[in-house]
Amino acid sequence: MSEPIIVRTVADLRATTARWRAAGERVALVPTMGALHAGHISLVRLARERAERVITSIFVNPTQFAPNEDFAKYPRTFAADVEKLAAAGCDGVFAPTPDIMYPPGFVTTISLDGPAKAGLEDAFRPTHFAGVATVVAKLLIQAQPDAAIFGQKDFQQLAVIRAMARDLDLPVEIIGAPTMREADGLAMSSRNVYLSAAERAAAPTLHATLQACARAIAAGEAFEPTLADGRARIEAAGFQLDYLELRDAATLAPAEPSGDGALRLLVAARIGATRLIDNIDAPRPAKES
Repeated sequence: MSEPIIVRTVADLRATTARWRAAGERVALVPTMGALHAGHISLVRLARERAERVITSIFVNPTQFAPNEDFAKYPRTFAADVEKLAAAGCDGVFAPTPDIMYPPGFVTTISLDGPAKAGLEDAFRPTHFAGVATVVAKLLIQAQPDAAIFGQKDFQQLAVIRAMARDLDLPVEIIGAPTMREADGLAMSSRNVYLSAAERAAAPTLHATLQACARAIAAGEAFEPTLADGRARIEAAGFQLDYLELRDAATLAPAEPSGDGALRLLVAARIGATRLIDNIDAPRPAKES
């Protein structure tokens, strides 16, 4: 097991990835904020399947946190993260400081519409996606990877990044990776460590409710009553629900019963002090021939 190269400046990052590309090697980037768990490592392993070289960024991005959110207490476990990345075969780690990413005089952000204004995460975290899009655009420009891997757990974020890369003609393949789950269905997240024992016991209700809604929709049940039942179930489990919605998987527009595009169920809810999100595919009912 070899240790990944650790680079902290943009110049060193570019020199490293340029050396790999000059050798004819395909490069994949896995952007993270650290506090790595098995879900993150699954992204690295997928990147290894898609490229000869993998670089992971570890940067807790201040611009995607609202003033009332947990930037200061977001877990930072750099040494343990590097050990996990080494075991997964990661070739390099880009670990910049905030002044590297946002030097004095930094004034530019990305303006967003489309999936970033879908009334999901953006309704509760209105500055979040501008911060995400700006830092991801910088990472893609800095590293110049052939591919970048993002988890589907943050499904709206993935849609925003895909739209941004397309609209700005960034020469990178954006790859969505399946959500990794605990044995009881809870989506893996760095924030799960904040759950008390009782909250952790209730947390799988989110995924179970998504599954129940998906089964009902596939069986031909009406969308809105199905969602209303799901919302009631989540709140009965002790959650403060932000949303449970059924959306077009490509555009994140509200789902139309008469449509034929793929569907996605998305949920966000708080339990105690912790906010959890999740999403799954929702098969449309079979049409009569």
